[in-house]
Amino acid sequence: MDRDSVSKVLAERVRPGLEAHGGGVDLVDVKDNKVFVRLTGACGTCPMALMTLKAGVEAALKDAFPELTEVVSV
Repeated sequence: MDRDSVSKVLAERVRPGLEAHGGGVDLVDVKDNKVFVRLTGACGTCPMALMTLKAGVEAALKDAFPELTEVVSV
């Protein structure tokens, strides 16, 4: 799991759904089997952001990278 492969999964599996609702996600870092992201747009201020992060972003990335331990919002 490296930055490029995580970025590709975010672009293909996560961003389209977030963008459909006026939001987005930026990849900040990949370190020690953790991915650090920043939710943007409508997702950055949404009260459901934590659910989006865990049920959406983290689930998609864990599906692609079983070694992933956590997605952290920064």
